Amino acid sequence: MAVLGARHGSQLSLPSRTKLFREMKISRFPLTSFPRKKAKHVSLKATPTCDGRTFKKMSPSEWSNHFDYVSIDVSRYIEALKPNVGKMFMSPKGDDSVKKRILSIYLLVSLGLAYHFEDEIEESVRDAFEKIDEMMAGEEDLYTVSTIFWVFRTYGYNISSEVFTRFKEDNGKFKQCLTKDVRGMLSLYEAAHLGTTTEYIMDEALSFSSKTLALIAEDHMLPSHLLRHIQNALALPQRWNMEVMVAVEYIRFYEHEVGHDEMILKFSKLNFNLIQLHYLRELKILIKWFKEAYDFASNLPRYYREVIVEMHFFSLAMFFEPQFSRARIMQTKFYMAEMIIDDTCDRYATLPEIESLVNSLERWAPDDAMDSHPGFFKFVFKFMLDVFEDCERELRLQKRSYSVEETRDEYKLFVKSNLDLAKLAPAGHVPSFEKYMEVGKVEVGGFIILASALMGIDDMDEVQGYGWLKSRSKLLQYLAEMLRLMNDKTGFEIDMNRGYVTTGMNCYMRQYGVAEREASREFQNMIEKTRKLMNEELLKTSDVPRRVLKTALDCARTGCIAYKAGEGVTNPRGKITKHIISLYVDKICL
Repeated sequence: MAVLGARHGSQLSLPSRTKLFREMKISRFPLTSFPRKKAKHVSLKATPTCDGRTFKKMSPSEWSNHFDYVSIDVSRYIEALKPNVGKMFMSPKGDDSVKKRILSIYLLVSLGLAYHFEDEIEESVRDAFEKIDEMMAGEEDLYTVSTIFWVFRTYGYNISSEVFTRFKEDNGKFKQCLTKDVRGMLSLYEAAHLGTTTEYIMDEALSFSSKTLALIAEDHMLPSHLLRHIQNALALPQRWNMEVMVAVEYIRFYEHEVGHDEMILKFSKLNFNLIQLHYLRELKILIKWFKEAYDFASNLPRYYREVIVEMHFFSLAMFFEPQFSRARIMQTKFYMAEMIIDDTCDRYATLPEIESLVNSLERWAPDDAMDSHPGFFKFVFKFMLDVFEDCERELRLQKRSYSVEETRDEYKLFVKSNLDLAKLAPAGHVPSFEKYMEVGKVEVGGFIILASALMGIDDMDEVQGYGWLKSRSKLLQYLAEMLRLMNDKTGFEIDMNRGYVTTGMNCYMRQYGVAEREASREFQNMIEKTRKLMNEELLKTSDVPRRVLKTALDCARTGCIAYKAGEGVTNPRGKITKHIISLYVDKICL
């Protein structure tokens, strides 16, 4: 499995007075469409036989009939609280006002509220960085220093890691007394994940804080909310976690913190309820589109993964804010198009069929061989065309067809990479690790994910954004490498069990003569290195808008969530499922 991805026909009720979706134009988003360019007629009905092919039959989605009703209007409460929250956070008083403002920004980000005050935050961080020496002078609180470091690095400001030398003994080791400061250690741990390959002190900080927090987590006297917060952080740090997942957990943590602000807590809860409403409404649209407009169950053998809800979940990594409803719908459709292609090429189609698909996509119309293929294959091809037509129809109104054209070009490269790997598989060929990675970094789907994500950024300079993507900069190469390594490391056993030997792990093991355990350990080392390299490039890159750069980080976060506990896309139950329940099913009560 390459693409990142491996419940509820419903009646969603929203009051007519609500303004939750006035900017989304979702009601115009088409549920069905047809190829934009004139093409040969292709039959949609799959042949009833599976042609004797061997494949693992995939189970239907566990979410197919789950999400059905929600009715509440919280937007007016949010608008009423927002000015007061903004005033409290952005206008602190006293000698340490700048420092307090930066610490407040961390809370805003962690609670999922930063997007409400984006311009104010950008201005505050920029102004504060100009006073960095004055702000940090004499500061000996571990939590404060670590949090300030985290905020500056997160917003692209290269604060020196030498700020942590103040916490070291003369022997060069971190002071042992710091281990008693639980929240300080948590903050140091989070900050350490923004280190680069040249910052040895950040490696030391990560080792020191990780070991300390692991020991603290064994203390049965620890408050339950703090214990859960530590466990969540150790499982996946904030830097590499989805923002919305951080927010929903942090709200529950903050609620039990002594001295929390009731207004901030209420605002964060209302905000989550608002975005949850959007997610449920989007799922209603998408599930209907998937089940009724295409009827995959009748048109395809059950080799594909029915993961429409899971794909929407992954779209939240790229866009979690309420104003991106349309972007999430488009992103989810593209995820499904990628997933269907990946499963078709990887699990079911013959080599001639894949070649025909690549040729047809290059022409954007069925090739001469298409008529000789089974009906399911024609259905797959038309589904891909329809997804692009859906998005082009929507974006044409904004005169943004350019982004669809650029995404289509990336999609062609993605499908061709599936063919390149498929040519190796039948013979059981195991290429060099370097040759495999050259193809595998495209086939893993990161570039097409970014291309489709850029379509959702309305105020982006399209030429600049897609020019950055086509440049295949170091940042993008490191992202693709990280996704490929994580995919191959977690999916190795699944691939080998089904006889698929052309995998990164297998290539590495044969080339270097090592066993699976050693290869897995080395893959993890390479993954950690690519994260540091991504951190470096995010700090170095100044000629690309932050919102565009952030898509690369968000794509990496998607992979970290998908592969945190194994191959969470192919086998989402027990892994991705708990996240879906947390975001779509569980309610946060006021």
